[in-house]
Amino acid sequence: MSDNNLSPPSHSDEVKVSFPKEHVVLLIMNRPESLNAMCQTMESDLEILLSWFEGEPSLWVAIITGHGRAFCAGADLKLLATQFGSVDQTAHHVWTVNGFGSLSRRTMSKPIIAAVNGIAFGGGMEIVLNCDLVIASDNAAFALPEVKRGVVAAQGGIPRIKAAVGHQLASEMLLLGRTVSAKEAHERFGFVNTVVPKAQLLQTAIDWAGRITQNSPDAVQCTKRGLIEAGKHGDVEQATLAHMQSPESIRTYHGENIKEGLNAFRDKRKPIWANPAKL
Repeated sequence: MSDNNLSPPSHSDEVKVSFPKEHVVLLIMNRPESLNAMCQTMESDLEILLSWFEGEPSLWVAIITGHGRAFCAGADLKLLATQFGSVDQTAHHVWTVNGFGSLSRRTMSKPIIAAVNGIAFGGGMEIVLNCDLVIASDNAAFALPEVKRGVVAAQGGIPRIKAAVGHQLASEMLLLGRTVSAKEAHERFGFVNTVVPKAQLLQTAIDWAGRITQNSPDAVQCTKRGLIEAGKHGDVEQATLAHMQSPESIRTYHGENIKEGLNAFRDKRKPIWANPAKL
């Protein structure tokens, strides 16, 4: 059952939107002729759509992928080269509030799955690093090659890759600017959860999203908030306290889904989850 009654906000055709499963939204970056390189229009679309997803109680999981042979090749360097005569444009590129593609620095408690269908370079890789689950096609490739162009992975990529793989492996990608295959990203670097044939990529992502939606949305979002707090605090007790005092935690323990989950366990039946209350 898909969310056919949902109507996403107005946006251009540079991002395609669909609802492949109940409570799941699929966002497809759609500039295949430019390898889905980010431009201002696409970033604006993603800002609108991700903010809508974040605030829509009936949507619990998002999947992001690319159309064609690339996930996202990073910034559109041809456009970027024309902008760097302007200090204001440079500052905008580096300091957008939610990061590259309105996602690489975005903090939300709803899970996001990256279905990486091809190259994820530069900002595209920074988007991947801020997703909760990463499923890659066997032809996918990853790189943070900014140093080769005289720029820097300044949209969250540096701290996120270090947190994910450690200083030395992060340095291997950042300082050499080298490209990593899907297999190596999974087996050696560890920031890819699984690698599948490209023909199975989207269905695998949809299946994983469906498995998430079988769980309490309150508990899932509260758990993700715990992961976010763990990344913000070096001390376990500080992270735990911040997590337990979060709006997601308060909603979980005072909401209806915790009662439903416990009652369903007692009655030996499948729980019927409700949309969580807005925070």
